[in-house]
Amino acid sequence: MALFKPMDNIDESNEKPVPEGKMEKTRCLIIGSGPAGYTAAIYASRANLNPIVYQGLEPGGQLTTTTEVENFPGYPEGITGPEMMEDFRKQAERIGADIRFGMATSADFSAKPYKVVIDGNKTVEADTVIIATGATAKYLGLESEQKYRGQGVSACATCDGFFYRGKDVAVVGGGDTAAEEATYLAGICKKVYLIIRKDYMRASKAMQARVDRTENLKVLYEHVTKEVLGDDSGVNGVLLQNNKENKEVKIDVDGFFVAIGHKPNSDIFKEFIEMDETGYINTIPGTSKTNVEGVFACGDVQDNHYRQAITAAGSGCMAALDAEKYLGEQE
Repeated sequence: MALFKPMDNIDESNEKPVPEGKMEKTRCLIIGSGPAGYTAAIYASRANLNPIVYQGLEPGGQLTTTTEVENFPGYPEGITGPEMMEDFRKQAERIGADIRFGMATSADFSAKPYKVVIDGNKTVEADTVIIATGATAKYLGLESEQKYRGQGVSACATCDGFFYRGKDVAVVGGGDTAAEEATYLAGICKKVYLIIRKDYMRASKAMQARVDRTENLKVLYEHVTKEVLGDDSGVNGVLLQNNKENKEVKIDVDGFFVAIGHKPNSDIFKEFIEMDETGYINTIPGTSKTNVEGVFACGDVQDNHYRQAITAAGSGCMAALDAEKYLGEQE
């Protein structure tokens, strides 16, 4: 079964200590890890930019909370998310990236060199900065929901739906993302329940029409998730509150997909970097360039559409190449 588990099998033995309370300078600073950050580190290292990478609170990114990954090229037998991120990290380190624990807590892009504060006590001055801080999936906040992350609860249908072929699943959410994930799952699952707390769907008319045309997709309006049910083998149902009829309803499902949005990890850059209303960083189409010259963004922090490991890795490559070109033009 797919989905989520703690990232306790990440090898931390090779991590470099972070000097505290000091100023440090670098040509290329990469903030964040995961497929985007590590790929940027690989390409930046090969370009002799000597990048410093600060991994953030979740070294390896969202993939470290995923078990089976079967859709990333190069792994014919599949691989777990933590193992794949360990491979990425080892490759970046072998080529020369300086990968460290630490979280960026503030940034100043008002003048060159750019300044980023790590863990509130160390300032790094950088000629160029690559932002790869990712995005965090929103959850309902139920204790049972967290309990079964790793045993049937997911926030990514395209990542984990494959493991529920021919089974019954539920999706919670009323927007375009929920409608899209529900119709995607309907193509591979036996039955899909779309749980919506209001008496209407927020999704676009086109997406609503697609939902209505999908025979094995049942929309449950005015239903609120009370508990995710399960046992030692994982999720086996969901307990709902039917607000219209004021009664509890139990549905039997093997998977529970949360599709209520993501929050980009971009707050510390808001003063300087242009973003959309949700917080996704705006980049010039076809590039990783932001509105600040020499600052680039890649991965889920700037991608509110695909949010896949392979697209994140590709954008990490773009960011490193853009940074290399920028630095070359400055010299």
